[in-house]
Amino acid sequence: MTEKISTLINELKTLTLLEAAELVKAIEETFDVDASAGGGVMMMNAGPGASEDNAVGEEKTEFDVSLDEVPKDKKIPILKVVRAVTELGLKEAKEVVENTPKVIKQGLTKAAAEETKKTLEDAGAIVTLK
Repeated sequence: MTEKISTLINELKTLTLLEAAELVKAIEETFDVDASAGGGVMMMNAGPGASEDNAVGEEKTEFDVSLDEVPKDKKIPILKVVRAVTELGLKEAKEVVENTPKVIKQGLTKAAAEETKKTLEDAGAIVTLK
């Protein structure tokens, strides 16, 4: 590892969670990538044509549920809901809750996505549909 990379890694270690989330968002916007792909892999977006086609005539039929923020005092109830919604084990669900923002469900119908969002919000989470 080069010294430049080592320096960057050390700087990243000092970021708060809010700062890290802002950094991820800035990287996504700057490089047109999606960090929520999972497994530490960033996927390139389809490009401007794909989203323009969707906006012109097609109604969106699949939605992703993104867990954006988990207040500390609501962590345990939200963790329980995440486990129920995703069918993840305790360890995996805890990692999801501690590493927000994170897409937790993908390709849902509008009704299912809204129901999942409401369940998480009732537990105290801040959630968005994408």
